Amino acid sequence: MATRLGLSLPQNRQYALGKDVPDVARTAEGIGYDSLWVYERALFPEPATQGLYGIEGMPWPDSYRGVAEPLVTLTLAAAATERVRLGSSVLVAPLHQPFQLAKSLATLDAASGGRVIAGFGTGWSLDEYAAAGIRPIAERGKVLDETIEVCRAVWGPDPVRYDGRLTKIESAVVGPKPARPIPILLAASNKRALTRLVDHADGWLPVGMGVEQIAAQWAQLQDLAAERGRKEPVQTVLRVNAAYSAKPYDGPDRRPFQGNADQIVEDLVAHAAIGLEEILVDLQDSARDAQELKDVASEVYEKARAAGV
Repeated sequence: MATRLGLSLPQNRQYALGKDVPDVARTAEGIGYDSLWVYERALFPEPATQGLYGIEGMPWPDSYRGVAEPLVTLTLAAAATERVRLGSSVLVAPLHQPFQLAKSLATLDAASGGRVIAGFGTGWSLDEYAAAGIRPIAERGKVLDETIEVCRAVWGPDPVRYDGRLTKIESAVVGPKPARPIPILLAASNKRALTRLVDHADGWLPVGMGVEQIAAQWAQLQDLAAERGRKEPVQTVLRVNAAYSAKPYDGPDRRPFQGNADQIVEDLVAHAAIGLEEILVDLQDSARDAQELKDVASEVYEKARAAGV
């Protein structure tokens, strides 16, 4: 079976959201993409109090200045499309109140006819947690655990009951319900996060940093699933942060998914061979505007399919 291909929606500040999100969403569906995706960046600290991903001295990219709210962006795309699935890679779950997040996702799934994929992560930004976190950043794993449990409860049959640290539901009717059980996928790389995924989630959201690294993590995850007796297959959606350029990148230091459409497709072919179900390509950072984003997305899709992805 061919690897499914997804495209990230235009959330960054060079885009006119009200016009460009529906336009890109409709175009991507027409091209043949299987899914559309959003990510979350709540704010841009200036001056930065910590480096990117918490790595000292690593600057935050300018593209993080003004990233549109993910669920609003997905809603715009849902209204403009009929077929494509609508996912987050990732939504920083502990920045959201669990009950309200569960209700918002259920409403979006009901409205879109069962197309939502809930991709969660714990995040890493101290500033985002100071501004929006439900609990301190040190408790982010516990908040994610409760968020998953609250979502399962709210999306399940009425009456809903839940007794947690953050959420108390005595006995209530909560609607609308999702059109179908919404899959929960998690970003995970360390043993604790992978164990949470195997035990409580439907799938995995890795980031494309190179074939060998992803293949090793995928093997580790499959071994862990077997070790813990998991029966259901682990769904997989690889995020690719592409650095597109019209001309090929010919330096010796080329990173995965850096260069022109042919080079990006070459890397897609290599990563698809690992056996991951789906790859989402984020091209929005490299494009000047929505027209260029649509043109590049079309070229990458057509060449990927021609190459057997």
